[in-house]
Amino acid sequence: MEFDTWEPVYTAILDDFGYGRGGDERARDRLGATLAESETYRPSRLGLESATVAIVGAGPSLESEADRAAEADAVLAASTAADRLRDVGVAVDCMVTDLDKNPETARELTESGTPVLVHAHGDNVPAVETYVPTYDAAFVVPTTQAAPTDTVHNFGGFTDGDRAAFFADHFGAEALRFVGWNFDDPDVGPEKRRKLAWAERLLHWLESRRGDRFDVLDGRRDGIDPVERSL
Repeated sequence: MEFDTWEPVYTAILDDFGYGRGGDERARDRLGATLAESETYRPSRLGLESATVAIVGAGPSLESEADRAAEADAVLAASTAADRLRDVGVAVDCMVTDLDKNPETARELTESGTPVLVHAHGDNVPAVETYVPTYDAAFVVPTTQAAPTDTVHNFGGFTDGDRAAFFADHFGAEALRFVGWNFDDPDVGPEKRRKLAWAERLLHWLESRRGDRFDVLDGRRDGIDPVERSL
């Protein structure tokens, strides 16, 4: 995903939530500055090209579906899905996080040589400043949803889960396998529900771009508002 393609969608998300672009850009620059003296992880080293990649969310169904993740070539875990996978004995190849729930897990993973996509956005600068300096930068992939810089990447996506999917697509994954995704989770609040709706829309857009059909969207496509309508 190139930023020229992503930017109109990003603008639509900002407009929908009333977020300001400036906050994302300040967070991006703070993350970049925090890692400026370090060599960060090159995502191509993960070897996702032509792989079957499990994109694991932290929904209620995760544990019952964990075997599907274990069978994949690579496992990308969104936020607390990393802890829950490890609890059931499934290794994580990469974690995707905006540091809002389990930043210590991200630190432990980088220290053990597992890459972590660390995302900076408008309201997580304090977390970036507190936690990122404690990580092993050699296993950090800094990301933003705003325009990328020389040091901070944008592979597309909005929530941790769909960012993992866009990341896998960017690096040539042949198949995306969705585990622990529950768009109708009754335990999430209103804002999270809106974010899940955008995640669903973004996955619908991504599968169309790939000429693919993600099973996580089966039975739901007729109710999805296409991203293109917001552009």
